[in-house]
Amino acid sequence: MNETNYLLGQKVFQSIREDILSGRYQRQEELREITIGGEQEVSRTPVREALRQLELEGLVTIIPNRGAYVIGISAQDMKEIYEMRSLLEGLCARWAAKNASQEQIDILEETVFLADYYLKRENPKQMTEIDQKFHEILYDAGGSRILGLAMKKYHHYLERARKASLLVPGRAAAFSREHRQIMEAVKERDEEKAEQAAHLHMAQTIKNIDSYGWENITGGRKDGKD
Repeated sequence: MNETNYLLGQKVFQSIREDILSGRYQRQEELREITIGGEQEVSRTPVREALRQLELEGLVTIIPNRGAYVIGISAQDMKEIYEMRSLLEGLCARWAAKNASQEQIDILEETVFLADYYLKRENPKQMTEIDQKFHEILYDAGGSRILGLAMKKYHHYLERARKASLLVPGRAAAFSREHRQIMEAVKERDEEKAEQAAHLHMAQTIKNIDSYGWENITGGRKDGKD
C-alpha cells in the first residue's frame, strides 16, 4: 500500500470507529466497502485497510466471501472495561501525583473549573468532552506511555456509557466533585489520596450505570446479541 492510501485508510478507520462507538452502526450491520468509499470519497483500497484494522481491534468481523460486519461494544464489554479501569485508574492517578508537570496540573485544574461552568449551564455534551480531556491529561501526567495508551483506548470505547451516565440526575454534579478531588490530590502530590479518589470515582460511576442499566446504553443488548 502506498503512503496516500495508508493515510486515507487511517482517516477512514477513525471515521468508521467513531460511528461504531457512537452507535451509528448497529451490531451485525454490514459495512459495504463501496458504500463507505462513496461516503468518504475514497477508493475501496483504504476502506479495506480500515476494516482490517477495525477487525484487529475487535470492533468488526470479516467473513471471507461475505463481507465485514459490526461487532461493536456490548453492554457486557462496557461493564468489563469499567471494571478493568477501576483497577488501573488509581494507578494512573498515583503516578500523576508523583510525575505531573506544573503545566499538566494547571490544565487539570482548568478542566475542573470548566466542568463547573458547564454544569451550571446544564450542558452534558461539553461536560462529556471535558471528562475526556481530564482523563487524557491524567493519563499523560502519569508518565507511562503504555498505560496511557491503554487507558485512552478504554476511555474512548466507553463514550456512549459516559454520555448516558451524565444524564442521570445528580451524576454530573458528583462527577465534577470527584474530578476536583482527584485534581486536588495530584496538585498536593499526595499519591495515596489521588489513588483513593480515582478508585472512588470509578466505583461511583459503575454504581451509577448499574442503576441506569447497562443494557439501556446499547438498546437492550447485554452480551452483544439482539
